[in-house]
Amino acid sequence: MILTSGVVLTGLAQRPAAAQTSAADKDLIFRTTEPRNGEPELAKLVQGWITPNKHFFVRSHAPNPEIDPAEFRLHVDGFVRRPLTLRLDELAQFKQHTITATLTCAGNRRIEFNQEAPVGGVQWEAGAIGNATWTGVALADVLQQAGIQEAARHVCFEGLDQIQKGESTIPFGASIPIDKALLSGREIGALLVTKMNGVTLPVDHGFPLRMVVPGYIGARSVKWLGKITVSDRPSKNHYVATAYKIVKQTEALDWAEAGPIYRFLINAAIGSVDEGATLTAGPVELSGYVLPTGIAGAKVERVMVSTDAGQSWTAAELTGETQDYCWRLWKAKVQVTSQTEQLIVRAQDSSGGFMPARVPWNAKGYLQNSWFRLPVQVQ
Repeated sequence: MILTSGVVLTGLAQRPAAAQTSAADKDLIFRTTEPRNGEPELAKLVQGWITPNKHFFVRSHAPNPEIDPAEFRLHVDGFVRRPLTLRLDELAQFKQHTITATLTCAGNRRIEFNQEAPVGGVQWEAGAIGNATWTGVALADVLQQAGIQEAARHVCFEGLDQIQKGESTIPFGASIPIDKALLSGREIGALLVTKMNGVTLPVDHGFPLRMVVPGYIGARSVKWLGKITVSDRPSKNHYVATAYKIVKQTEALDWAEAGPIYRFLINAAIGSVDEGATLTAGPVELSGYVLPTGIAGAKVERVMVSTDAGQSWTAAELTGETQDYCWRLWKAKVQVTSQTEQLIVRAQDSSGGFMPARVPWNAKGYLQNSWFRLPVQVQ
C-alpha cells in the first residue's frame, strides 16, 4: 500500500524474524525485534567518545517504515504564516550544520527498577545511550522560512511510522517548547538530520529525516520525520500526552497531572567489567561513561567509584572532549578485596545535577540515574 506521505509499507510485521536479521544486528543486543529495540554491550559502547552507528542503540515503537526518498515530503503547518511542503533536495538548500550530541532513552537502566516492583517497556540495561555527530538543517531556519505567528508556544513533530495502539494506528510524536526550537547560532536547539557520523542516516535511526534535540530525552528526537506543526500547546500525541511522564499510577488523572519529560538527567555507568564478573583481589582498572544534565553549559565535575559499599570513594579521570549535551568517558584504578560485592559509580555536574543513592520507583521506569551498582565476585 502506498500512502500519500510517500511511505511504502511492505508488511514488516508479517515477516519472519529471520528475514530481518543482518550483520548489523550482531552488534546490538535486541530486547525486541518487532519493533526493533537494541543496545550494545557496554564494553563496546565505551571504546570511544563517538559511538559508531553499529553500536548506537535502536529505539522504535513500530516496524521501520520503508520510505521512497524521491517521494518524501516534509510538511510544516499550524501557527505559521507560510505552510511549507519540502522535498529532501529543497531541505538541502538550507544551511547545513554538523553538531555532536548524546542521545539517551528515558528508559535507560529501566531494568533496575524491577528490583523494587515490575515495570513494563523495553527492559534496557545501561546501553540505551550513544554519542554521535549529526548533520542537517537547523529547525529554527525552517521555522523562520515558514514564519512563526505570535501565538506559537510549542513545535510538534510526527513520524511516518505506523504504531498500533488498540484498534487505532498512530504515528510516533513529540513536541518541544518554541524557545528551544528557535535556538540557533552557537547553540542549535533542534536539528533536522539527514546524516549520522558522516554517512546517510541509517533506516534504524530514521532515514531519510529525523529530529535531534540536544539535551532532551531521545523520545523528543522523532525518527522518520514527516510533519512539523507549530502550536499553542504541547502535542496531543500519545507519546507526549500520556507517555514519557513520571507517574506512580497510570490512571487518566495521573497522566493529566504529570508534565512531559524534556531534559535528560546526569547518569553514568561502568562498561569495562561485566555484571557478575569474577575479579582477582588487588588493583582493577575500570572505565565507563558519564552524561551531564541536559542543560546548556553543564559540565561533568566529578565521577567517583567505590568498592566498599560507598564507605570510601576514588576519583575517576575524565577523558574525551567536553561539549554541551555530550557525554564524557572516564577511567579509574581501584582496589578490590574479598569483601567487595559491588562496584559503584556516582557523578555530579556543574548545573547541580547529581546521581542519588536511590531513585523513587515510577510506573514506566523512566530516568533511572541512581548510583550505578555492578555486582561482582572477588577471589
